Amino acid sequence: MSVKSQFLKKLQARQPAPASSVSKTQADIAEFRLRMTQLQEQMDAWLEGSGLNVEMLTVSVTDLLVGCGAFEIAGIVLRVDGRFVKFTPVFLYGQSVTGGVETTFHDGGHVTSLGRLFMRSGTVSAWTFAPSGALSRPGQGFDESTFFSLILRLLP
Repeated sequence: MSVKSQFLKKLQARQPAPASSVSKTQADIAEFRLRMTQLQEQMDAWLEGSGLNVEMLTVSVTDLLVGCGAFEIAGIVLRVDGRFVKFTPVFLYGQSVTGGVETTFHDGGHVTSLGRLFMRSGTVSAWTFAPSGALSRPGQGFDESTFFSLILRLLP
């Protein structure tokens, strides 16, 4: 064995083994759950003093890239009378994102898609929003102004 081969073998032995895809997936699911809880808390803060309360609902997300195929996660609902805006987690892995949430407006028997929130994993902790029909364009930051523009539909 050459000195170079010995060096490279020792160097490789020092590096930690890559995380298995199962543990990476479990970590991504845990992050998605945490970020949905943080999103709910942020919405509560934005709505403070309004009299509106954020409701949580449990959603089963089926994702073929997840080892178990499906997992449970919290969704969010805001209601005024018979109208509501729902934030429903729909997938874990998508094009360059880890976590997608469908946003819909419900008015009696009608459901209107408002767009999607996207969660990116890693160092970027902000949600982005892409309105319906504009999913191919980069999303805008999901901030207080975007939030209120979505829920404005609750008030006729």
